[in-house]
Amino acid sequence: MGIIAVSRGCFPISLAEKRRANVVKAYGEGLYECPVGVVTEQDAKNAVEDIKAAGVNALCVFLGNFGPETPETMIADLFDGAIMYTSAAEGDGDLHDGRGDAYCGMLNASYNLGLRGKRVYIPESPCGTAEEVARQIRGFLPVVAALVGMKHLKIFAFGPRPNDFLACNAPIKALYDLGAAVEEHSELDLLVAYNKHRDDPRIPAKMKEMREELGGENQYTGVLPRLAQYELTLEDWMGEHLGCAKYAAFANKCWPAFQTEFGFVPCYVNSRLTGRGIPVSCEVDIYGALSEYIGICVSGAPVTLLDINNSVPAEIFDGEIQGKYPFRQNETFMGFHCGNTCASLLKNPHMGYRLIMKRDLEPDLPEPDITRGTMEGDLKAGKITFFRLQSTAATALRAYVA
Repeated sequence: MGIIAVSRGCFPISLAEKRRANVVKAYGEGLYECPVGVVTEQDAKNAVEDIKAAGVNALCVFLGNFGPETPETMIADLFDGAIMYTSAAEGDGDLHDGRGDAYCGMLNASYNLGLRGKRVYIPESPCGTAEEVARQIRGFLPVVAALVGMKHLKIFAFGPRPNDFLACNAPIKALYDLGAAVEEHSELDLLVAYNKHRDDPRIPAKMKEMREELGGENQYTGVLPRLAQYELTLEDWMGEHLGCAKYAAFANKCWPAFQTEFGFVPCYVNSRLTGRGIPVSCEVDIYGALSEYIGICVSGAPVTLLDINNSVPAEIFDGEIQGKYPFRQNETFMGFHCGNTCASLLKNPHMGYRLIMKRDLEPDLPEPDITRGTMEGDLKAGKITFFRLQSTAATALRAYVA
């Protein structure tokens, strides 16, 4: 993270430099202070060259006073990383000779950024003391993580996307608009890669990891060799196919042919990789995988992917919700998915099987076989954020956050 102070020529640059130094002091370690104060266009060029040489990939342009409208917004043209603009509040000195009018300058900067067609981060109240600006910069860091993360992301998709799952079949052009790369393959390619890992010498160690996570009461240990083989397959695929990307997400076909050909349900492996910061969405839901990835970047914590699945029955609403929470029945829903949530998010994690698939694929077996492999449990109670980013049919990005 870096900071560049800008100054309009009719205001003393020393005021902007002093306020910049105060922000750096309030922020503490991890904020590079560019020594070049920007007054002219050449200053803007020199400042950006300086921060690039320092390894800065996220930037705060700080209006220490009114600021020079053209040079300060040129910085957004010259710098290709994540960028925010904010300004200095008055009250840290002489209100006659030490007044900076940065509040007004921020309005002009916003207008000029619009003229240049630049999308930057501007805090809700983009004017503050040194301590407040330091907090604004820290508040920018999750945005930085998502922007930088998407620029270095490759989403692997093994399809085709399921029939009659058009919600998962959104246009992928908008993913490229965001900077992410997509690499699509057939589920047959995945099967070939999986079969090549048969008798992989690393399988026993991977099974040991899984046994320790699942505990001694797992009644479906017989499926662990297949799940371990599959997890190694995805890990190796990522390592061999990342190319110039740094981070990966997967959107994988997971039924119905998956069970008959691979011999298990992949949900538990999906949950484990997602818990490690490599989200795996099912049903080739590419935007679901991207949404999970952004959630991991922003929160630094595991996420999960749920369906807004079914309405809450009246008897459950009456017994568990009414009178305890300020919601009406039609304002509630049940969130569900087939077993892709990592164990750390569940209060009673255990391995299970997919009932609806067993009814269809192996109805006559007394015990499940190829439908084993889900991670079952109830979500831990606590505060959550809902988030989904999706392309419309017309390739416009839309998002929901609650």
